[in-house]
Amino acid sequence: QVQPVESGGGLVQAGGSLRLSCAASGRTFSSYVMGWFRQAPGKEREFVAAVSRRGKRTYYADSVQGRFTISRDSAVNTVYLQMNNLKPEDSAAYYCAAGFVYNEELPSDPRRYVYWGQGTQVTVSS
Repeated sequence: QVQPVESGGGLVQAGGSLRLSCAASGRTFSSYVMGWFRQAPGKEREFVAAVSRRGKRTYYADSVQGRFTISRDSAVNTVYLQMNNLKPEDSAAYYCAAGFVYNEELPSDPRRYVYWGQGTQVTVSS
């Protein structure tokens, strides 16, 4: 079992950058695929990015491809989301999640993720 805790959100101008961190307690961190999701008011939670258990493979939503980078550091049980060239439509609560997989798949369905953090708010002003 892991308990993700997000940090790093804030207010930034369009075109700026932020780096989100997700510290996951528990000794089995490397057993989980890790993902970032976001949810804006009145909208469903949407997939942003995922990183494989060993950190060698990544997968991104089309809307963030080329602007966001997900990575993980198993030495400190932390997942990162580097967000560059932010746009107002990126404004949302961002959530980190851990999920089980049976191979090296990178699920985008939030129902595949078991443990969720409380979220961190990102607001991008125009």
